[in-house]
Amino acid sequence: MSNNPTRPVAVVVDGYSAGNFYPAAFAAYGTDVVHVQSTPELIPAMAPPDLTAYRENIVGHGDEAALVERLRALGPVCVIAGQESSVPLADRLSEAVGVPSNGSALSSARRDKYEMIETLRRAGVRCARQFKTDDPDAAVDWADDHGSYPVVVKPLSSAASDGVFVCDGPDAVRAAARTVLDAPNMFGLANTEILVQSYLKGTEYIVDTVSCGGERYVCGVWEYEKTLLPSGKNIYNRDLLADPDDNPVVAALTSYVDEVLAALGVAWGPAHAEVIVTDEGPVLVEIGTRLNGNINAPFHDVCLGHNQAALTARAYTRPEEFRAEYAGRTYARLQPAVVYNTPTELDGVVESVDETAVAEIRGLESVFFAAVKFGPGARIKPTVDLLTSSLRVFLTAPDDTTLTADYEKVRSLKDAVYRVA
Repeated sequence: MSNNPTRPVAVVVDGYSAGNFYPAAFAAYGTDVVHVQSTPELIPAMAPPDLTAYRENIVGHGDEAALVERLRALGPVCVIAGQESSVPLADRLSEAVGVPSNGSALSSARRDKYEMIETLRRAGVRCARQFKTDDPDAAVDWADDHGSYPVVVKPLSSAASDGVFVCDGPDAVRAAARTVLDAPNMFGLANTEILVQSYLKGTEYIVDTVSCGGERYVCGVWEYEKTLLPSGKNIYNRDLLADPDDNPVVAALTSYVDEVLAALGVAWGPAHAEVIVTDEGPVLVEIGTRLNGNINAPFHDVCLGHNQAALTARAYTRPEEFRAEYAGRTYARLQPAVVYNTPTELDGVVESVDETAVAEIRGLESVFFAAVKFGPGARIKPTVDLLTSSLRVFLTAPDDTTLTADYEKVRSLKDAVYRVA
């Protein structure tokens, strides 16, 4: 990492989890990165930022006006969110510092899931029916009046499928509402209201984009495979990279997400949208103006030829180049790829990790990277969301046959990784 004060600077607010890919991405364009930590202590629920990768870390809670002046003195090329909950702060700071920004006027619509959908409705964009309340009984009344189950109950602002329930009747709605209201979200903030939405029936997709002055590039579309558990939790299984040349749904999703980006005022930086293709057409589940949490930059470089973090760095540091090469375009799939968040029924304390099983998984031809999420002494529970999956495995191969065979092998080995008491 450089400490050369003459080098340009990018500012990352709360560079947790996927945000850890930003320092290297900006360094490749000759740009240092300064970190803003928005909380007095690091947030425990997410992979922490590697602060050694930054020129400096500014603990910025408190006097926002003073923080703006300190950042303005750096002359940064951008101020961007490293993770979901820091989007509003990054919007305010970038606007106040005077760098390219999505602005603060629609920040709540890009973060609060109720405001997000209502903003789409006002713009005439196809969207779910919904209701928000702090009363579980009112949630039940809306669901009953809505006329058909299932419905979805979830927090107004969280991430990683945290607190999301698919409810098949009044009792399930009431229980889910109480569960959400009684617990903080993954960022440690209280859930004071809940969101109830119509259930969108269809296949769900990720659509990842990077925008530069209002012109976007679609850098990846992934099809979700999910499993609906009896508890009403819809858990992720595989994300499969769609081939734009072979799958017409990519064009339909792209056209729809363009409407969403315009309605929500997304002109700069990354966005990660989750969209369900219903009988009526694509409908937004939610969108975050930050990196895809499943990003693994070297893996994406292999199967896509680029990655969202590097594309974001290029959009801010070399906007003319970015627009010339990427504006209005869609990625090409270089080879089949899968991200597998392994579900587990294991329940207990991890006594040890079987390194032989881990080595066998990592030795498979298609396995690019496999992350073991729990170490000895950690509590492992049956999977209910992304946070409680047991492994994250990135697979890519020149052909689908090899990829599928290796995926099945990982499925057979995943629970052998952990010895549980």
